[in-house]
Amino acid sequence: PATVETGYEIQVPLFMETGTKVKVDTRPGEYLGRVND
Repeated sequence: PATVETGYEIQVPLFMETGTKVKVDTRPGEYLGRVND
């Protein structure tokens, strides 16, 4: 799991690194994908 800035924990793929920005569907609280800056 990963912890977002608000303290909420979500399940993310194993390849995620610390500091990676992600999209989260706030209704079910699920990982949607990485954010491309």
